[in-house]
Amino acid sequence: MGLSADSRAKPARRVRVSDRDDRPRHRGALVGGAVTSRWMALLLMTRLLAAGVGVLLTAVHRVTDHDPLLILGAVAFTVASLGAFAYVPRLQLSPSAWFVDCFAALALVAASEDWRSPFYVLMLTALILPSTGLSFRGALAWGMAFALAYFAIAVYTSLDAETLESAVRLETIATHLMVPLVVVLALAYATDVLERLRGERLRSERLAVESERQRIAWELHDSAKQRVHAAHLVLSALQNQVEGPQEQLVAHALSEMRAAGADMDTSVAELRMPLEGRSVERLLDERAAQLVPASEAQITVRGSVGELPAHVAAHVYRIGAEALTNAVRHSGARHVDVALARNGSTATVEVCDDGKGLPAIRRPGSNGLRSMRARADTIGADLSFGPGRDGRGTRVSLTFSTQPDERTSQP
Repeated sequence: MGLSADSRAKPARRVRVSDRDDRPRHRGALVGGAVTSRWMALLLMTRLLAAGVGVLLTAVHRVTDHDPLLILGAVAFTVASLGAFAYVPRLQLSPSAWFVDCFAALALVAASEDWRSPFYVLMLTALILPSTGLSFRGALAWGMAFALAYFAIAVYTSLDAETLESAVRLETIATHLMVPLVVVLALAYATDVLERLRGERLRSERLAVESERQRIAWELHDSAKQRVHAAHLVLSALQNQVEGPQEQLVAHALSEMRAAGADMDTSVAELRMPLEGRSVERLLDERAAQLVPASEAQITVRGSVGELPAHVAAHVYRIGAEALTNAVRHSGARHVDVALARNGSTATVEVCDDGKGLPAIRRPGSNGLRSMRARADTIGADLSFGPGRDGRGTRVSLTFSTQPDERTSQP
């Protein structure tokens, strides 16, 4: 991003933003990557424990005439299912994968030829991901269908009139039918509570961020900006009283003062612009629209990083806005492209231009790059600067986690 704007003729200016929506489609994704991983950890621990207990009971007590095959099937089911969910994370939010998992678990109980199967608890672990990934009503419907499927297996295998005539056995089968519903309700309720807690945490973060931003904006406007304006007036009065090299120095100082005042106005306007209710991509699109009247570059904003915690969104937007502003004001670019993308718990924001590239010597008083690096370090992000496409211009790339450590600083 060079030292001055290019005076060549440029094409018509436009601001575009794509309509792609990368928001998660399942409730489990909305709770956050860290919480989703906890449900996966719960599945891992309970399934391994339940499989171990079932294999031990089957080995000690004869269950069927094909116990070795039953044990082999239980081990294969446990290893294959956990491996698939662990190594292909998107399956954790896939209803098709949940259905296959539940079907295999129920088939294992059916293979036991008794509704009191030693793998009953192992079967219940198949309810963890659907219960935490669906809405409350959806999870309840899934649990009811699962309980009906289990009842059908019980009728098919060993449920007879003698069982229905015995109060103890009738109570046992009723308990076995109710447990899946209790598991589903408990997990679905826990997920709803976590969602509400996360929503309240994000709301408090947003309020804290907005309060701090308003305070900084007031201080900039009422103190720093007034001092810059006073210094500009003093230098303006001095300009007509000096000649030669001193006059050039004063003119340069006045130019820097005007640039500082413009940058301060921009900062104050951005600080007063609330983040709440608007995505990073929308904010960058609005910033691009503000820059269009002062530039002849064509600006494109596309993609999405989805929902982010308030403090992460604030830092990401500030870094992107600074890179966009530098590209428009200093690079002399004809095209500026802002690309946002998200892949699971990782997201990127990339600003590319076809201008002059980074200057060999940083401009005096320029703290933009330093501020961008400081913000990136605050949220544990990777920030890189380099040549643009085909070696032309500048590329600023920010890669960050959408669920960083909660101890990261607020902006």
